[in-house]
Amino acid sequence: MSSAPRVALVTGANKGIGFTIVQDLCRQFSGDVVLTARDKVRGQVAVKKLQAKGLSPRFHLLDIDHVQSIRALGDFLHKEYGGLDVLVNNAGIAFKAGDPKPFHIQAEVTMKTNFFGTRDVCTELLPLMKPQGRVVNVSSIISLVALKKCSPELQQKFISEAITEEELVGLMNKFVEDTKKGVHRKEGWPDTAYGVTKIGVTVLSRIHARNLSEQRKGDKILLNACCPGWVRTDMTEPKAIKSPEEGAETPVYLALLPSDAEEPHGEFVMEKKVEQWGPLYQLPSWLPSQIPP
Repeated sequence: MSSAPRVALVTGANKGIGFTIVQDLCRQFSGDVVLTARDKVRGQVAVKKLQAKGLSPRFHLLDIDHVQSIRALGDFLHKEYGGLDVLVNNAGIAFKAGDPKPFHIQAEVTMKTNFFGTRDVCTELLPLMKPQGRVVNVSSIISLVALKKCSPELQQKFISEAITEEELVGLMNKFVEDTKKGVHRKEGWPDTAYGVTKIGVTVLSRIHARNLSEQRKGDKILLNACCPGWVRTDMTEPKAIKSPEEGAETPVYLALLPSDAEEPHGEFVMEKKVEQWGPLYQLPSWLPSQIPP
């Protein structure tokens, strides 16, 4: 297995930030790069675009909403590469402001993909990470905006160093149930399903990093959450301040941390710098005027 080629994989990579991360990794990573997408045609079109630039990504189908799809990908990685060197969890969704769907439906759909889909990928693929592996979970500064708008009781749970994955899952499920009952505000939740799902991604990253440090300390795997910034994609306002190329910089930086690096690990990283995870964080002035619902 030690002679197997190195491999990096990016989820939700047929467009936007994910596509650009694949492009940068093809240029900078010493090994194969796998572009994944839930739509085979769109994924293959994305690969052809990169091939036209002289790059050579591989394609594999992946729908993070379905565990069978994730497991098929895991089988492929185990068979072809004996594991995984770099995992970038980029796949995610957001409803547009003004979408007519009821908030509880938006909450359920967004949570299924952004939190539970990402968690399922981690459950299936983290055991495949090779020593000196790098895991990057694309979160958002909106997770900090949402955290600030949570009740003090919820804030304390989300910043706790002792929160377990089971407790986090319970909180994410509770948010969805509270929206269905129409009591989410009363229960201390903010009016942004996207923001709460990204709280989940950030906190899950902290939990998984802690578990890796305890269970696979000698393997020196580094796992972090990051915010790419306010990037112009089809999920954001057109006046967003960053290009996809600029948005890819921090995720790619974390994906390519040197093999002898010991940090960052279990952190929330923005502009290649570790930021404080907590309600006291001073939000930057460039924040979007409209937060995704």
